[in-house]
Amino acid sequence: MKLIPMEDRIVVRPQEAEEKTAGGIVLPDSAKEKPLMGTVISVGPGKMLDSGNRATMSVKKKDVVLYSKYGGTDVEVDGTEYKIFRESEILGIVE
Repeated sequence: MKLIPMEDRIVVRPQEAEEKTAGGIVLPDSAKEKPLMGTVISVGPGKMLDSGNRATMSVKKKDVVLYSKYGGTDVEVDGTEYKIFRESEILGIVE
């Protein structure tokens, strides 16, 4: 199955949570923090402006982005977890 976002939405695959601390301590599932970074999988065509043109999207496929802890919508497709955001919910692009 393929996820195709609409308007100014972006599909992101979150990075995996850290398994160990910097000191080498293995973390149990309950202590792992949700990742706030992920890879863009798909981007919508952009928001429709009043002029009838579409706004250009700031992010593109394969960009690594930062997002807020409680932002976006969680979805699962074919056993893989994704988050769907509006472009305005993306905090930044990691270079």
